[in-house]
Amino acid sequence: MSYTYSMPTKVFSGKGCIVAHSAAIRAHGSKAMLVTGRSSAKKNGSQADVIKALEKEGMDYVVFDKVMSNPTIACSYEGAAFARKNKVDCIIAIGGGSPMDAAKAMALLAAQDIEEKDLFTGNYPGDVLPIIAVPTTAGTGSEVTQYSILTNDAAATKTSIATPKIFPKVAYIDPRYMAGLPATTTINTAMDALSHAVEGMLSVRASVISNALAKESIRLFAQCAPELAEAPAPQWTKFSEATREQLAQCALLAGMVIAQTGTTAVHAMGYSLTYFKDIDHGRANGLLLAEYLKFVQQDDPQLVNDILAPMQVKDVDAFQTFLDRLLGSKETITREEILSFSQKAMHTKNIANSRVEPTQEDIKAMYLASLQVNA
Repeated sequence: MSYTYSMPTKVFSGKGCIVAHSAAIRAHGSKAMLVTGRSSAKKNGSQADVIKALEKEGMDYVVFDKVMSNPTIACSYEGAAFARKNKVDCIIAIGGGSPMDAAKAMALLAAQDIEEKDLFTGNYPGDVLPIIAVPTTAGTGSEVTQYSILTNDAAATKTSIATPKIFPKVAYIDPRYMAGLPATTTINTAMDALSHAVEGMLSVRASVISNALAKESIRLFAQCAPELAEAPAPQWTKFSEATREQLAQCALLAGMVIAQTGTTAVHAMGYSLTYFKDIDHGRANGLLLAEYLKFVQQDDPQLVNDILAPMQVKDVDAFQTFLDRLLGSKETITREEILSFSQKAMHTKNIANSRVEPTQEDIKAMYLASLQVNA
C-alpha cells in the first residue's frame, strides 16, 4: 500500500474562531487584501469579523469585492494587479468557492509574472502570497485544497490551477456565516461536498486516509439530508444550528479528500452543464452522481457498496431516490448538447483519474439517464 498524505492548512473551527485566533493571520503578513463577492461577506458577518481580527492584530487591509460566481481569468488578473498596487503581503478569501478560487489565483499572479497562456501549465517557479480562507458556504472545501477553478472562455469550460503553493495557510470554519443561506444554495453546495467525498473514493489516487475522511463526510451529509429535504421553500433559511455545523464539517472533510485524490468523471461531465446551461456546479454534480455509481457498480460492486454504507441506503436505486428528493425536477438537455458535452468531458484529466473510466458512449448514456432529454 503506497501513498503520500499531506495537509498543510491549519484549521480553526468554531463560533468566533477568527477573532479568537487572529494571531494566525498576523503570522503571515502585515497588510492583507480581502477578496470577496459583491455583498454576501458584508451581510453574513464574516467580513466584519475578519476586519475585527485584523484591527486586533494592528494590520492594514484593502478590499477587492468584485468576484463573480464562477470567476473568470480576467477577474483574477484584475485582483492581482490591485494587490500589487496596494503592496499587500497576504490574501484573505472570504466567501464560497468563487472568492476562494479567485483569491488563490490572485495570490499566485500577484507574486509571479505569468502570462495567460501559461496560467494552467502547473509551472509556477516562484513564491505566492500567503492565503487565509474563510468559507461562508459548505460545499467546495476550497479552504483546504491546492486548486483554483476558473472559467476559461477560450476553452469554453472550467479549468484548474493546481499547485501545492496555493494551499491556504489557515482556514477558519465558523458555521454562523452560513446561517442565512437559502435552501437552494445550501442543498447545491452540500451536493458539491457529497460529490467530492464520493468521487474521492472513486479516484485512482484514493488511499486508506482519504477513504476514511470521505466516509465520515458522507455520513455527515446523510445525517443532514432529511432536514434539507423537508425545507418548505427554496428561500428557506432556518435549518438547525447542528445541521449547519455538520454541513461545514462535511465540506471541510470532503475538501481534504480531493486535495489528495482529485475529482473524477462526475466533475468532467458537470463542467459543461455549468458553463453552457448555467446549472449550479454542485447541483450539476448531484444530477450525475447516481448514474455514475450505477456505471461503476458494473465493474466494482464492492466499491459502490463501501460508498453507500455510510449513507445507510441499500442500493444505488435507493441512492437515486435519496438525491431526487433533494434535487427536485431535472433540467432539460438536447441530444446535440449531449454529443458536444461528452466530447468535452473526454478531454479532461478527470477521466483518467477515475478508477473505472467511461468511454464517450458511456458518458452520453449517463447524460441521457440523468436529465430530461428534449426530442
